[in-house]
Amino acid sequence: MTTSAIGTTLTKHLLEQQAEHPGASGELSELLSGITTAGKIISHDVTKAGLADVLGLTGKKNVQGEKVMKLDEYANYVMKEFLGHTAELCAMASEEDEEIYHTPEQFPKGKYVLSMDPLDGSSNIDANVSIGTIFSIHRKVSEGKDGTLEDFLQPGRKQVAAGYILYGSSTMLVYSTGDGVHGFTLDPGIGEFLLSHPDIQTPKRGKIVSANMGNFSKWSDGVKKYINHLQETDKETRRPYSSRYIGSLVSDFHRNLLYGGIFLYPADKKNPSGKLRLLYEGSPLSFIAEQAGGLGSTGPERILDIQPTELHQRIPIIIGSYEDVEEAEKFIAEG
Repeated sequence: MTTSAIGTTLTKHLLEQQAEHPGASGELSELLSGITTAGKIISHDVTKAGLADVLGLTGKKNVQGEKVMKLDEYANYVMKEFLGHTAELCAMASEEDEEIYHTPEQFPKGKYVLSMDPLDGSSNIDANVSIGTIFSIHRKVSEGKDGTLEDFLQPGRKQVAAGYILYGSSTMLVYSTGDGVHGFTLDPGIGEFLLSHPDIQTPKRGKIVSANMGNFSKWSDGVKKYINHLQETDKETRRPYSSRYIGSLVSDFHRNLLYGGIFLYPADKKNPSGKLRLLYEGSPLSFIAEQAGGLGSTGPERILDIQPTELHQRIPIIIGSYEDVEEAEKFIAEG
């Protein structure tokens, strides 16, 4: 943390960023403030999850066909209930819900739409592993006051902001509005997010590979060759790479963002189109990665250039340090 960053609250930072853009209405700043407040509520309940009746399964499945955790459902409720009453949003889309959630008619309709994974890594909740909330914001492009599917099906490069809140040993918010990446740590004593990681820049090449090696036999030859390549010794490129995989995307991504490295969840025999979601995971994290000097790719293409066709579209994700992702793309192309 730099001396100038000490004591800088998120609110102050947002106001300073807003002042650098004459004509800004302040609505995006208000929306980001609302997201962080919802994050504080979720963080509070995550830290006492073992003491409250929020652990375990609900007995239901979400639109993805996955078993829903109690805390997963609660986080989704908090985000919709808190942000659905603001004047900045007209609609939200959640990984947990099949359809778009519209701002209730009795509240003002804003000019932004929010896509979110309310609680990424939920399968790790009972094991007390770090989890997080991922969010993506687009400007409304459809006619009329209500948000439509068209507003959500925009390429990631058109995001006006994206970020995540990580609930771990400390609660951190990392976000970007297209002008660099900044990280804030929640001080529980005063209930404020304080700037702890200004202008995050991820190393051009890392030394960590994050992938579920249990799926190795299901991957394409190109992916297998790349993983084997990372285990070979080469001092110039700092190989072999260390294998670090938590199984919570936001946690694996955050570590590699700071230290450098690459995260892979490629297509496989079971998930030929990929497993992770474009709108709720791929696009927002690629936006963060690229703003920090990294890259997000499916292997054949840049994630931020993909034109979404479905609300719950799945894609392969290869994301992290720029040179690492480029190298992975070459192996995949060669097969």
